[in-house]
Amino acid sequence: MADLFSLQDQVIHVCGGSRGIGRAIAAACHQAGARVVVSARRESTLQATGLPYEVCDIADAAQIERCVQSILSRFGRLDVLFNVAAINFRHAAETFPLDKLDDILAVNVRGNFLMARACGRVMLEQRRGKIVNIGSFQGYMSLAGVAAYGASKGAIAAMTRALAVEWAASNVQVNAIAPGFIQTDFNKILWEDPKIYAFAVERTPMGRWGTPADIVGAALFLASPASDYVTGQVIYVDGGLSAGSTWPLVVPR
Repeated sequence: MADLFSLQDQVIHVCGGSRGIGRAIAAACHQAGARVVVSARRESTLQATGLPYEVCDIADAAQIERCVQSILSRFGRLDVLFNVAAINFRHAAETFPLDKLDDILAVNVRGNFLMARACGRVMLEQRRGKIVNIGSFQGYMSLAGVAAYGASKGAIAAMTRALAVEWAASNVQVNAIAPGFIQTDFNKILWEDPKIYAFAVERTPMGRWGTPADIVGAALFLASPASDYVTGQVIYVDGGLSAGSTWPLVVPR
Protein backbone atom coordinates (compact mmCIF):
# COMPACT_ATOMS: atom_id res chain seq x y z
CA MET A 1 0.00 0.00 0.00
CA ALA A 2 2.87 2.38 0.76
CA ASP A 3 4.07 2.08 -2.86
CA LEU A 4 0.76 3.53 -4.01
CA PHE A 5 1.77 6.92 -2.62
CA SER A 6 5.53 6.61 -3.11
CA LEU A 7 7.59 9.26 -4.89
CA GLN A 8 10.87 7.45 -4.30
CA ASP A 9 13.40 8.30 -7.05
CA GLN A 10 10.80 10.14 -9.15
CA VAL A 11 12.25 13.07 -11.13
CA ILE A 12 10.11 16.08 -10.33
CA HIS A 13 10.36 19.60 -11.72
CA VAL A 14 8.70 22.35 -9.69
CA CYS A 15 8.44 25.42 -11.92
CA GLY A 16 8.03 28.38 -9.59
CA GLY A 17 9.52 26.35 -6.76
CA SER A 18 11.59 28.98 -4.99
CA ARG A 19 8.89 30.48 -2.76
CA GLY A 20 5.46 29.93 -1.25
CA ILE A 21 3.35 27.04 -2.54
CA GLY A 22 5.99 25.88 -5.00
CA ARG A 23 8.71 25.75 -2.35
CA ALA A 24 6.44 23.80 0.03
CA ILE A 25 5.65 21.27 -2.70
CA ALA A 26 9.32 20.94 -3.67
CA ALA A 27 10.40 20.36 -0.07
CA ALA A 28 7.67 17.76 0.51
CA CYS A 29 8.56 15.87 -2.67
CA HIS A 30 12.23 15.89 -1.67
CA GLN A 31 11.36 14.55 1.78
CA ALA A 32 9.29 11.82 0.08
CA GLY A 33 12.40 10.59 -1.73
CA ALA A 34 11.97 12.27 -5.11
CA ARG A 35 14.78 13.88 -7.09
CA VAL A 36 13.56 17.45 -7.28
CA VAL A 37 14.64 20.33 -9.51
CA VAL A 38 13.19 23.78 -8.85
CA SER A 39 13.10 26.62 -11.33
CA ALA A 40 12.32 30.33 -11.10
CA ARG A 41 13.57 33.65 -12.43
CA ARG A 42 15.86 34.63 -9.53
CA GLU A 43 18.93 32.58 -8.66
CA SER A 44 19.13 34.01 -5.13
CA THR A 45 15.73 32.59 -4.12
CA LEU A 46 16.50 29.30 -5.84
CA GLN A 47 19.75 28.88 -3.93
CA ALA A 48 17.85 29.34 -0.66
CA THR A 49 15.85 26.15 -1.29
CA GLY A 50 18.95 23.96 -1.02
CA LEU A 51 17.72 21.91 -4.00
CA PRO A 52 19.08 21.50 -7.53
CA TYR A 53 17.78 24.35 -9.63
CA GLU A 54 17.47 25.91 -13.05
CA VAL A 55 17.16 29.65 -13.60
CA CYS A 56 14.21 30.03 -15.96
CA ASP A 57 11.86 32.86 -16.84
CA ILE A 58 8.82 31.15 -18.35
CA ALA A 59 7.91 34.31 -20.24
CA ASP A 60 10.84 33.32 -22.48
CA ALA A 61 10.15 30.24 -24.62
CA ALA A 62 13.86 29.64 -25.25
CA GLN A 63 14.58 29.52 -21.52
CA ILE A 64 11.84 26.92 -21.05
CA GLU A 65 13.34 24.63 -23.67
CA ARG A 66 16.82 25.04 -22.19
CA CYS A 67 15.51 24.32 -18.69
CA VAL A 68 13.74 21.11 -19.67
CA GLN A 69 16.67 19.87 -21.73
CA SER A 70 19.02 20.53 -18.82
CA ILE A 71 16.84 18.45 -16.49
CA LEU A 72 16.81 15.64 -19.06
CA SER A 73 20.59 15.80 -19.41
CA ARG A 74 20.98 15.59 -15.65
CA PHE A 75 18.47 12.82 -14.87
CA GLY A 76 17.60 11.14 -18.17
CA ARG A 77 13.85 11.44 -17.68
CA LEU A 78 11.09 13.60 -16.21
CA ASP A 79 8.24 12.05 -14.23
CA VAL A 80 6.28 14.98 -12.81
CA LEU A 81 5.88 18.69 -13.52
CA PHE A 82 4.36 21.09 -11.02
CA ASN A 83 3.43 24.25 -12.94
CA VAL A 84 3.33 26.84 -10.14
CA ALA A 85 4.87 30.05 -11.52
CA ALA A 86 2.50 33.01 -11.66
CA ILE A 87 2.37 36.80 -11.32
CA ASN A 88 -0.42 39.21 -10.43
CA PHE A 89 -1.30 42.90 -10.62
CA ARG A 90 -4.37 44.38 -8.96
CA HIS A 91 -6.08 47.24 -10.78
CA ALA A 92 -9.53 48.31 -11.98
CA ALA A 93 -10.47 46.57 -15.22
CA GLU A 94 -11.47 49.74 -17.10
CA THR A 95 -8.00 51.28 -16.68
CA PHE A 96 -5.92 48.11 -16.45
CA PRO A 97 -2.45 48.88 -17.89
CA LEU A 98 -1.88 47.03 -21.15
CA ASP A 99 1.72 46.18 -20.29
CA LYS A 100 0.63 44.54 -17.02
CA LEU A 101 -2.04 42.56 -18.86
CA ASP A 102 0.58 41.34 -21.32
CA ASP A 103 2.90 40.37 -18.45
CA ILE A 104 0.22 38.33 -16.67
CA LEU A 105 -0.83 36.49 -19.81
CA ALA A 106 2.81 35.91 -20.83
CA VAL A 107 3.57 34.10 -17.57
CA ASN A 108 0.29 32.69 -16.26
CA VAL A 109 -1.11 31.47 -19.58
CA ARG A 110 1.53 31.38 -22.33
CA GLY A 111 4.41 30.47 -20.02
CA ASN A 112 2.49 27.76 -18.18
CA PHE A 113 1.26 26.32 -21.47
CA LEU A 114 4.74 26.27 -22.98
CA MET A 115 6.24 24.65 -19.87
CA ALA A 116 3.49 22.01 -19.87
CA ARG A 117 4.07 21.45 -23.58
CA ALA A 118 7.85 21.11 -23.23
CA CYS A 119 7.56 18.67 -20.33
CA GLY A 120 4.59 16.93 -21.94
CA ARG A 121 6.61 16.15 -25.06
CA VAL A 122 9.13 14.31 -22.89
CA MET A 123 6.36 12.42 -21.09
CA LEU A 124 4.61 11.50 -24.34
CA GLU A 125 7.83 9.94 -25.58
CA GLN A 126 8.24 8.09 -22.26
CA ARG A 127 4.54 7.15 -22.38
CA ARG A 128 4.13 8.13 -18.76
CA GLY A 129 4.13 11.27 -16.67
CA LYS A 130 2.10 13.66 -14.57
CA ILE A 131 1.51 17.39 -14.83
CA VAL A 132 -0.03 19.33 -11.97
CA ASN A 133 -0.99 22.92 -12.72
CA ILE A 134 -1.77 25.47 -10.02
CA GLY A 135 -5.04 27.28 -10.61
CA SER A 136 -6.97 29.43 -8.15
CA PHE A 137 -10.39 29.81 -6.60
CA GLN A 138 -10.52 32.89 -8.84
CA GLY A 139 -10.99 30.52 -11.73
CA TYR A 140 -14.59 30.07 -10.49
CA MET A 141 -15.24 33.01 -8.11
CA SER A 142 -14.46 36.57 -9.15
CA LEU A 143 -13.04 39.34 -7.02
CA ALA A 144 -12.95 43.01 -8.01
CA GLY A 145 -9.60 44.35 -9.16
CA VAL A 146 -8.09 41.07 -10.35
CA ALA A 147 -9.89 40.46 -13.64
CA ALA A 148 -6.70 39.68 -15.57
CA TYR A 149 -5.38 37.27 -12.95
CA GLY A 150 -8.77 35.57 -12.65
CA ALA A 151 -8.96 35.20 -16.42
CA SER A 152 -5.50 33.64 -16.48
CA LYS A 153 -6.42 31.12 -13.80
CA GLY A 154 -9.64 30.27 -15.62
CA ALA A 155 -7.42 29.52 -18.60
CA ILE A 156 -5.33 27.18 -16.46
CA ALA A 157 -8.43 25.11 -15.62
CA ALA A 158 -9.41 24.92 -19.30
CA MET A 159 -5.86 24.06 -20.34
CA THR A 160 -5.73 21.31 -17.73
CA ARG A 161 -8.83 19.62 -19.12
CA ALA A 162 -7.72 19.99 -22.73
CA LEU A 163 -4.25 18.53 -22.18
CA ALA A 164 -5.72 15.72 -20.09
CA VAL A 165 -7.96 14.69 -22.98
CA GLU A 166 -5.20 14.94 -25.59
CA TRP A 167 -2.59 13.03 -23.61
CA ALA A 168 -4.64 10.44 -21.72
CA ALA A 169 -3.99 7.67 -24.25
CA SER A 170 -0.23 8.14 -23.73
CA ASN A 171 -0.53 7.59 -19.96
CA VAL A 172 0.09 11.23 -19.11
CA GLN A 173 -2.22 12.60 -16.43
CA VAL A 174 -2.87 16.34 -16.23
CA ASN A 175 -4.63 17.81 -13.21
CA ALA A 176 -4.77 21.07 -11.30
CA ILE A 177 -4.96 22.30 -7.73
CA ALA A 178 -7.02 25.42 -7.07
CA PRO A 179 -5.99 26.97 -3.75
CA GLY A 180 -8.24 29.27 -1.76
CA PHE A 181 -6.95 32.10 0.41
CA ILE A 182 -3.36 31.03 1.15
CA GLN A 183 -0.86 33.07 3.16
CA THR A 184 2.28 33.47 1.03
CA ASP A 185 4.70 36.26 0.18
CA PHE A 186 2.87 36.46 -3.15
CA ASN A 187 -0.21 37.97 -1.47
CA LYS A 188 1.27 39.33 1.74
CA ILE A 189 -0.18 42.76 1.05
CA LEU A 190 -3.65 41.18 1.33
CA TRP A 191 -3.42 39.04 4.46
CA GLU A 192 -1.60 41.79 6.35
CA ASP A 193 -4.64 44.02 5.80
CA PRO A 194 -7.03 43.35 8.75
CA LYS A 195 -10.17 43.94 6.67
CA ILE A 196 -9.12 41.61 3.87
CA TYR A 197 -7.86 39.02 6.34
CA ALA A 198 -11.24 39.05 8.12
CA PHE A 199 -13.14 38.94 4.80
CA ALA A 200 -11.33 35.73 3.79
CA VAL A 201 -11.90 34.13 7.18
CA GLU A 202 -15.61 34.97 7.05
CA ARG A 203 -16.03 33.61 3.52
CA THR A 204 -14.14 30.37 4.18
CA PRO A 205 -16.25 27.74 5.99
CA MET A 206 -13.21 26.39 7.84
CA GLY A 207 -12.72 29.87 9.27
CA ARG A 208 -9.04 30.42 8.52
CA TRP A 209 -6.53 31.23 5.83
CA GLY A 210 -4.63 28.31 4.40
CA THR A 211 -0.87 27.90 4.33
CA PRO A 212 1.41 26.40 1.66
CA ALA A 213 1.58 23.25 3.80
CA ASP A 214 -2.17 22.79 3.26
CA ILE A 215 -1.54 22.32 -0.48
CA VAL A 216 1.07 19.60 -0.03
CA GLY A 217 -1.27 16.62 0.53
CA ALA A 218 -3.13 17.09 -2.73
CA ALA A 219 0.16 17.71 -4.54
CA LEU A 220 1.72 14.48 -3.29
CA PHE A 221 -1.40 12.53 -4.22
CA LEU A 222 -1.48 13.90 -7.76
CA ALA A 223 2.23 13.15 -8.22
CA SER A 224 1.96 9.57 -6.94
CA PRO A 225 0.72 6.31 -8.52
CA ALA A 226 -2.41 6.68 -6.38
CA SER A 227 -3.72 9.18 -8.97
CA ASP A 228 -2.99 7.09 -12.07
CA TYR A 229 -6.69 7.02 -13.03
CA VAL A 230 -7.28 10.70 -12.21
CA THR A 231 -6.93 13.20 -15.04
CA GLY A 232 -8.51 16.45 -16.17
CA GLN A 233 -9.57 17.36 -12.63
CA VAL A 234 -9.32 20.59 -10.69
CA ILE A 235 -9.03 19.84 -6.97
CA TYR A 236 -10.08 22.76 -4.80
CA VAL A 237 -7.95 23.06 -1.67
CA ASP A 238 -9.74 26.06 -0.24
CA GLY A 239 -11.17 25.31 3.19
CA GLY A 240 -14.65 24.89 1.70
CA LEU A 241 -14.72 28.25 -0.09
CA SER A 242 -15.92 26.71 -3.36
CA ALA A 243 -18.66 24.80 -1.53
CA GLY A 244 -20.37 27.95 -0.26
CA SER A 245 -20.36 30.38 2.63
CA THR A 246 -21.67 30.53 6.14
CA TRP A 247 -24.24 33.21 6.97
CA PRO A 248 -25.84 34.77 10.06
CA LEU A 249 -28.93 32.52 10.18
CA VAL A 250 -29.10 30.67 13.49
CA VAL A 251 -30.37 27.13 12.90
CA PRO A 252 -31.69 24.72 15.54
CA ARG A 253 -29.09 22.34 16.96
